[in-house]
Formats: sequence, structure tokens, C-alpha cells
Amino acid sequence: MKNNPAIGQSWEEFKREVFTKEEIEASKVRVAIMSELILARNERGISQKKLEEMSGVRQPVIARMETGVTSPRLDTVLKVLYSLGKTLQVVDIEQG
Repeated sequence: MKNNPAIGQSWEEFKREVFTKEEIEASKVRVAIMSELILARNERGISQKKLEEMSGVRQPVIARMETGVTSPRLDTVLKVLYSLGKTLQVVDIEQG
């Protein structure tokens, strides 16, 4: 992204100044998990309301998870993912 003369810096520059590398990477992981959740739900043709019935996690919570409004607890994420036939896996971080 190019520098915006109105603010004097690009989003990438601003992000590096405001957030630590760890915070940026954690955000990327949250986005990846939620993207996979949304993709799995849509591929199965499941509404948020139906996912509530399947997982026991209330639809408004699912909506907030999917939009990134909230940072859900791990057990909540696991309940929703399990209902979609998914789980999380801990893997080494690729250095590069």
C-alpha cells in the first residue's frame, strides 16, 4: 500500500509502529481460524442459527466471532469447529 499524503504513512508502516510482531501474527492466526470457520459453515450450507443448534454456542456469539468483534475463548472456538467437523492443530511456526 502506498503512502497516503493525508496521513503521511501506509497502513503497513502504521501497523508496525503500533503493534508488536507477535500481536500482528496473533491477529493473522485469528483471521485464518475465523475464515476457515466461515468457509466450512458456508460449504455445508449451515446458517449461524443452525450452527448454534449444533454447537450450543449462541448465534450472536457466532456472528461476533465471524466478524472479529470479539476474541472468543478457545473452548468456544473448539465447540464451533467440532460441530463443523474441524479442529485446531498446533504446529511449528515456519521461520522465514
